[in-house]
Amino acid sequence: MAVERTLSIIKPDAVEQNHIGEIVAMIEAAGLKVKAMRMTHLSRPQAEGFYYVHKERPFFGELVEFMTRGPVVLMCLEGEGAIAKWREVMGATNPAEAAEGTVRKRFGSNIGENASHGSDATETAAFEVSYFFPGYDL
Repeated sequence: MAVERTLSIIKPDAVEQNHIGEIVAMIEAAGLKVKAMRMTHLSRPQAEGFYYVHKERPFFGELVEFMTRGPVVLMCLEGEGAIAKWREVMGATNPAEAAEGTVRKRFGSNIGENASHGSDATETAAFEVSYFFPGYDL
């Protein structure tokens, strides 16, 4: 399996509830390395640009509102099969359907406020990491 990089976002709901350390511990316990990390409060243009692939979907406005309501923690993760591994640690998008012990099962409230984001493929990971960490020497 190849060493990959993926983007992780600890979303505003999990930041508000002080779950940053627990989520980072879960990332590290899964054997993933944090290559870059920063906390920021996304602007509306940043959130709209990041989620542009969803702009025609009915939930786009709600998603942008949610992602801009408070700080998020952005991370570039690295490891063997990092994309699939992080998605496994996060769990299903809907916390009600997520496996026990996953980030979303433990910390997510519903499908909209599900505590975390992770890239879903190699191409999206490359876009997402460079979107938030442009020019960084990772």
